[in-house]
Amino acid sequence: MAGHSSRVVIFAALAGNGLIAITKAVAAAYTGSSAMFSEAIHSAVDTGNQGLLLYGLHRSTRPADARHPYGYGRELYFWAFVVALLIFAIGSGVSIYEGIHKIMDPQPIENPMINFAVLGAALIFEGAAWYIAFKEFKTKVKGRAYFAAVAASKDPSIFAVLLEDTAAMLGLLIAIAGLGLGILLDIPELDGLASVLIGILLAAIAWVLAYETKGLLIGEGADPEVEKTIRRIIVKHPEVLRVNEILSLQNGPMDILITLSLDFKDGILSQEIESAISKMEKQIRTAQPDIRKVFIEAQSWRSHNRAANGN
Repeated sequence: MAGHSSRVVIFAALAGNGLIAITKAVAAAYTGSSAMFSEAIHSAVDTGNQGLLLYGLHRSTRPADARHPYGYGRELYFWAFVVALLIFAIGSGVSIYEGIHKIMDPQPIENPMINFAVLGAALIFEGAAWYIAFKEFKTKVKGRAYFAAVAASKDPSIFAVLLEDTAAMLGLLIAIAGLGLGILLDIPELDGLASVLIGILLAAIAWVLAYETKGLLIGEGADPEVEKTIRRIIVKHPEVLRVNEILSLQNGPMDILITLSLDFKDGILSQEIESAISKMEKQIRTAQPDIRKVFIEAQSWRSHNRAANGN
């Protein structure tokens, strides 16, 4: 279900950005606006990025095999990182270059009303795509603040689109302001300045996306609420004396690996330990469906500490 909702968000953004990119490119060619050209590049990059995220979602659903026994879930994180690099290298780089070129060699903008009409329409379409992404993102943030939710999110296919759409809306406002002030004050260089600011905005978004996906790519733990749920389940079992350690690894947006080290009470038969472990595994998977694999080790607290300290 979550994978389906991610695809809905990406398809909505893909369709909107594709049409907007074409419209902006035609308007930029007709009017000569640097800010409009930057916006066209921005939308074109976003369209390509959403295609990569869809590809990453498709690849991440492949079943585990001998070479990848824990599955391919983290492949989505790789493609999200590629998206961040493309935003920085193409979107930001081209926008800043075009803006500097226009500042150094300013040209009057022809038929500016066409730019305003296109930017206004794009703002409506981008707003609709942003709302769809934000609505889906909001169902997963669990009451967190916006930036904290992005940091905690394990699904880059959602927050990458949301970040891109947020940047798109801010970029449109910058372009409108640059065009409007340039015409009002008769300073055509402001159009180029708007393009540079759009490039800086894209660089900032790319950095945030790269930083967040890097953590997921190299291996990030599950949400702390997952560990709390597991602890609540374990303490209900009288056979367990102490929880030595709970380790989690997010292998994909809906794929969590859990390893537990538990100290069982002395004098318990091996059959009782096996029965308790089987019950715990079933309860953990029921409480947290995203947990795909659970490994439970029976180990005394002293042995665990010696192993942890390298003794």
